[in-house]
Amino acid sequence: MTTDTALTAGTWTIDASHSEVGFTVRHLMSKVRGQFTKFEGTITTGESVADTRAEAVIDLNSIDTRDETRDGHLRSADFFDTETHGQMTFVTTSFDGETAAGELTLKGVTKPVELDVEFLGQDTDPWGNQRVGFEATATINRKDWGVDFNIPLDGGKVLIGDKVTIHLAVEAVQQQG
Repeated sequence: MTTDTALTAGTWTIDASHSEVGFTVRHLMSKVRGQFTKFEGTITTGESVADTRAEAVIDLNSIDTRDETRDGHLRSADFFDTETHGQMTFVTTSFDGETAAGELTLKGVTKPVELDVEFLGQDTDPWGNQRVGFEATATINRKDWGVDFNIPLDGGKVLIGDKVTIHLAVEAVQQQG
């Protein structure tokens, strides 16, 4: 998103059926891809790009890596500990049109994160609703949030990488009123 892009001021609700919250992480020499299927959030736009704020809540129990055994392990205390910490949240603290700085809370730990954001546009859907689209990415170190389970391998290697790439594809609908 560039600072000269016109975006209608208002409150926008994330349309989860047209959005995705996904991630990739190294596993041995390849990468595992997954997503969270249950999440919600809002984007509030103001008179200028700098007035834009967003917040999201992700249900960690909705993790889907296409392997139920692995998903169960990811929900366990080894990783997300969803019995105690069932949600991950993100709240922006600033936005300059290209970078959304904010606070990511996972397992009771809150740390700053910067998302690289691309504004995909605003348009009217066939039912007369205003919609906006964004994509965003960030890379975090999972250990910073206490997600540090791993299995050592020969040669000083480990089974799971520390870096997690988060990718978001968001479509949101402007609220009336």
